[in-house]
Amino acid sequence: MIQILTGTNNYLLRAELRREVDEFVAQHTDMALEKLDGEDASFERMQEAMQSLPFLASKKMVVLQSPGANKQFVEHAARLLDELPETTDLLIIEPKLDKRSAYYKMLKKQKAYQEFAEMDENGLSKWLVAEARHKGAQLTQSDARYLIERVGNNQQVLDSEVEKLSLYQPDISRTAINNLTVAAPQSTIFQLLEAAFAGNQRRALELYHEQRALKVEPIQIIAMLGWQLHVLALIKAAGKDRSPDVIAREAKISPYVVRKSATIANKLTMAETKTLVHDLLVIDERLKSESLNADDILLDYLFGISS
Repeated sequence: MIQILTGTNNYLLRAELRREVDEFVAQHTDMALEKLDGEDASFERMQEAMQSLPFLASKKMVVLQSPGANKQFVEHAARLLDELPETTDLLIIEPKLDKRSAYYKMLKKQKAYQEFAEMDENGLSKWLVAEARHKGAQLTQSDARYLIERVGNNQQVLDSEVEKLSLYQPDISRTAINNLTVAAPQSTIFQLLEAAFAGNQRRALELYHEQRALKVEPIQIIAMLGWQLHVLALIKAAGKDRSPDVIAREAKISPYVVRKSATIANKLTMAETKTLVHDLLVIDERLKSESLNADDILLDYLFGISS
């Protein structure tokens, strides 16, 4: 059997890899398992692993991590897959594939080809609800979205948080989420900008003080605001013809981040975006060269946005 695992969602890809390997090892033991990294192993070594017969076992599994990094492997991949013995299960891991290449098109034809894409907010919330149910707990869609906004969209972190929350109580409530999780600085910075652009100065002030209570220094807040403004500028520069997925792929950032930021970007002109970036740059330069109250200057900047 030949399996191909690819895609930018590293969490789901690795979870599927663990599941396949664990299932094989449980039946055939780890003596029948061979793992090679295409960036280190020679073509001859990978070829030998794929063509040799299992030792003291009825089957063997060969796991190749990024074999496409080896030019010789790419050139001979089609032949090697055709000649693969029936006693060998092959698992190829290629997180990033050039979809214009003949190598990608050849792998795409395999029956067990799986591509794991990044999830948007809706997909993440559905996944979280299912994960909670799998752990014997209940989580509503709205509370799943709240948890994502609070701790971020890293699936490894989200899975750990749901595990913790499900052990605390089977019916996961928003109160439990607030009590048992820590707000991710990056996630809250987005909410801070969102409140400012909505004209909600009180909420913006609360969120700013939350950041400071989490011991996030003004210079870090500037850096995170700069990153958020960078995303907004990318969206504005892309224009209305490019979808969030296209923007994310070309800019090499998360589609989830682009979709979240698009709401704010739609309220801004390009000129306003440039002004926001310029003013934040001036604040950064002044704080590094003058003795000023960083909190007062940053709050003035945020209140300027909200007004």
